[in-house]
Amino acid sequence: MSSTKYSPQNLAAAAQKLGAHVVECVLADFTSLARGKRLSVEEWVSQLGCKLPTVLLGMSVTGGSPAQVFGALLPKAYADMQLVPDLDTLVPRPGRPGEATVLCDPSASWWAQALGREVDASEFSPRAILKKVLKAYEAQGLTAKVAPELEVFFLQREPNGNGVTSARAQPGSPARESSCEQYSLERATQFEPFFDELYAASEVCGIPLSGHLHEAAFSQFEVNFQPAAPLQQADAVFRFKRLAREMAARHGFLASFVAKPFLDQPGTGMHWHFSVQKTGTAASSWPHLFATPDGKPSPELMYFIAGLQAHTPAAMALFAPFDMSFDRITLSDSSPTHADWALDDRHAAFRIPASSPQAVRVENRLPGGDANPYLTVAATLAFGLAGLQVGHLPLEGKHDSTVLPRNLPDALNALERSQAVRDMLSSPMVDLFVALKRNEHQERQACANPRQDWDMKHLIELS
Repeated sequence: MSSTKYSPQNLAAAAQKLGAHVVECVLADFTSLARGKRLSVEEWVSQLGCKLPTVLLGMSVTGGSPAQVFGALLPKAYADMQLVPDLDTLVPRPGRPGEATVLCDPSASWWAQALGREVDASEFSPRAILKKVLKAYEAQGLTAKVAPELEVFFLQREPNGNGVTSARAQPGSPARESSCEQYSLERATQFEPFFDELYAASEVCGIPLSGHLHEAAFSQFEVNFQPAAPLQQADAVFRFKRLAREMAARHGFLASFVAKPFLDQPGTGMHWHFSVQKTGTAASSWPHLFATPDGKPSPELMYFIAGLQAHTPAAMALFAPFDMSFDRITLSDSSPTHADWALDDRHAAFRIPASSPQAVRVENRLPGGDANPYLTVAATLAFGLAGLQVGHLPLEGKHDSTVLPRNLPDALNALERSQAVRDMLSSPMVDLFVALKRNEHQERQACANPRQDWDMKHLIELS
């Protein structure tokens, strides 16, 4: 953000334009939970955002902080960092007159013993890492558009606390789904009061929703987003997940992005569609990099997919960040087991849907609904750009070299070893991400019944 835009005068003017007296500073962590602080406009302006301790960067989904990361990667004394507001994301808080919310980027620097150098807070920030990847595209005269499809379960906990079942649309309603009613408009209609509020709140927040349907799992729905710029869409998914959870709770049920709440049903996907466009004079005749004017896939599309194929096995932990995430992969129902590709085949990791020449794109079907949207988009675009630069064609079919890790420990080991992923995204982020996820794995393994006592207890509401 420029110094002109980031000034007390501009912060005050932006808040005044919205009639805000209170501003919520929001930071997206690795889990994509919203963390931050609410403060008066006067304090927000005087602080140029707000200050919070760097421990926020080192928190697991359950709120724990592995001791080994402090001093080694993060400040041992929990020093403060500045949350710098991105005024392009300042919007009213839905249903909260006089309040606004803004997404922030962390700013601070400190000495990291494990790295033997000074690090910046942005090196641990998923949102800042996505910005770094987008700058690499800009340097190549390229831009991208993305469109996510996000699945969500509507759930209620069983009275005995030992599981979940389908939600009632309203407390006390006699109607409840008893088996998978995929594509049922009647079941979707029962949740219209919730969806009406969700769409209205999304419009206030600038979230570009385009539709929803009952998906092919018990009590599961899918919400679609219109194509937009990558950072805007990652922001939108981050904000949408929070809105859905908050509004569902007010309606008496849980909106959950957990990977696999029912072992005999499909899991929760977050599929992303990617296209790349040329900019400047190169875009004057035909800007669409992934297709020829007659609609055929271009060599560049194949190079992009080859980059995904080459690097995704090492980055699977970013797309499947919990032990339970791999229930969705190993107990597969249209969840890929290899980094393979195909034309309009939903069993492939990277699918080229049928489309018009202007809309030729690749769909990354690997990420779960529990994945961080910033890291998902950053990794996919970074790997694709690497493929464009190398210019190799992708492998056909399923190969040993494209097998994906089948559990979280193996995925974390692969991520930790990958110098390419470290270089493309952020080596300090990889170290911190791996440390936090191993800590969560150890917590889970210490439970008598890991799925019941950890996954279902925590991830139903927090993933």
